[in-house]
Amino acid sequence: MQTININQLEKILYHVEKPGRYVGGEHNQILKDWASVRSHVCLVFPDVYDIGQPNLGLAILYDILNQQPDIVAERAFAPWHDLEEQLRQNQIPLFSLESKHPLAEFDMIGISLPYESLYTNALNVLDLAGIPLLASERGEDHPLIIAGGQACFNPEPMADFIDAFVIGEGEEVTLEVIRAYEQLRESGADRKALLLGLSKLPGVYVPSLYQISYAQDGTITNVSPLDNSDPPFVTKRIVSQLPPHPTRLIVPNIETVHDRLSIEIMRGCTRGCRFCHAGVVNRPVRERPVSEILQIIEDGLASTGYEEIGLLSLSSSDHTQILELTKSVYDKFHDRKVSVSLPSLRIASFSVELMDELRDLRPGGGFTLAPEAASPRMQAIINKPLDEEVFDETVRTVFEHGWLSLKLYYMIGLPGETMEDVQAILDAGKRVLAIGRQLRGNRVRVHLSVGNFIPKPHTPFQWYPLNSTDELQAKLDLLKAGVRRTGLKLSYNIPDNTLLEAWLSRGDRRLGQVILRAWQLGAKFDAWGENDNVPIYLQAFSEIGLDPDFYAYRERTLDEVLPWDHIHTGVTKAFLLRDLEWSKQGKTRKDCREKCFACGILDSFSKDRPVSPLVYWGCP
Repeated sequence: MQTININQLEKILYHVEKPGRYVGGEHNQILKDWASVRSHVCLVFPDVYDIGQPNLGLAILYDILNQQPDIVAERAFAPWHDLEEQLRQNQIPLFSLESKHPLAEFDMIGISLPYESLYTNALNVLDLAGIPLLASERGEDHPLIIAGGQACFNPEPMADFIDAFVIGEGEEVTLEVIRAYEQLRESGADRKALLLGLSKLPGVYVPSLYQISYAQDGTITNVSPLDNSDPPFVTKRIVSQLPPHPTRLIVPNIETVHDRLSIEIMRGCTRGCRFCHAGVVNRPVRERPVSEILQIIEDGLASTGYEEIGLLSLSSSDHTQILELTKSVYDKFHDRKVSVSLPSLRIASFSVELMDELRDLRPGGGFTLAPEAASPRMQAIINKPLDEEVFDETVRTVFEHGWLSLKLYYMIGLPGETMEDVQAILDAGKRVLAIGRQLRGNRVRVHLSVGNFIPKPHTPFQWYPLNSTDELQAKLDLLKAGVRRTGLKLSYNIPDNTLLEAWLSRGDRRLGQVILRAWQLGAKFDAWGENDNVPIYLQAFSEIGLDPDFYAYRERTLDEVLPWDHIHTGVTKAFLLRDLEWSKQGKTRKDCREKCFACGILDSFSKDRPVSPLVYWGCP
């Protein structure tokens, strides 16, 4: 086993903008003796270090695996263009940060795919490592390529490149995969037998063991396992209760996007917003008790030296003990000058008392609310009703209690949306600004952040088409014209980037050819705003002979086999169809902690719930 020549590495790092991305050696990094362990795993986040290192999922797996004395888990990230050029010029393979071993020498490479725009980066990482991109071309001496993350709930666009996908939560199944791999390898199993063995693990999807059949119109007719012993669908893995949280987080060498002590206080969401992919795939809700969170903060601050805490979840203010938590954090850590951020706050579940705690814990910060839609009709369609008086009173309270900056998140392109609904966003922003200036004067700042809706897999809106680029642009033009000379600030997503994400998130297995060709044509860092890769993908679609509109602008029929139907989130398709019909009727659902709507989670995971204290499992 050979590591990268350090002298050679030092020479090439003189030619890159941020060498701190690649040197490793950070505080709390774990470095083990390579020769003394049984298995070697490299955890790859296919974006630059600045983006990937703060990822909590990566930190959790790094901690879990390195707790095993016979497993070494190291990290690698996508190099920026300057280092990639140096690696290719000097014929140096991509390496891990900890030991500087080439990625090709690891037994397994675990690629994190939290969002679809990382796909071409993942291919680039494999190529820089000298590993064949196509799973079918890898031999016995190549590492197994495992992928997990939120984007893997539709694994098909990357099926040609990934040996096995972990579907769902990885805390338990990742270690199961490694142990099964060890046993099979030591018994003399070849690569095919290894993959067949891994496919027997709940939550593991091996795409090469499934056959996709298509109709003449391009739609899918059937997804069937080649081995009769494999299940017709793969159900996601969950952990019955949130496992111990890592506290010895790696402190990065350079500034990163979220340079703080991040703590997951709750997983899942009970609100049932119909556009929200994360709200479906992360069910059921599981909470951490306040005492556990406080201990995590105490240990994490001691081991990292951070002065900022991020209390994370999809809906932080819905934690049943959130007020007690914020009070306890304030009482215990205020004197240490520790600031606290609590993202994902809901208007309906808010209280003045909680606002006061947040203001004291984060002095001088801004406040963020996410109405998502502004008109009552659209709010009912997406199942996020919001009484205008409650909203205005909440806004008034925000300004009265010391905040001067307020950000409001909205979406455009939602099903059934009209230009009047878009105008309602402007009207709401102007009303908020007027309230703020009436109370605090011209120092008040109101920021409208507008995202473009994408009909994501496993949601009640998955059958809808994407708004066309022209439709989205017309709505953005209305907003841009409407904020002029008002004092409102507007930020938005470019429609072309939305189109790219729609292709990648809604595609079938054939899209792998497009992704590969787009990478060959130069597509990388698709999520970065300065990279307009849509023309490259359009060229790839043309060369491969696939119609991009088929994936983005086509309304799916309700009886159609969707590319992700064989991946089961625990929420039934029948429930999604019922919720779609409710949406069309303008009917809303309560928080499912108040009333169960039989989404399927309790039936799918009936054996898991008794393992968890019921107070921390959000289903009624």
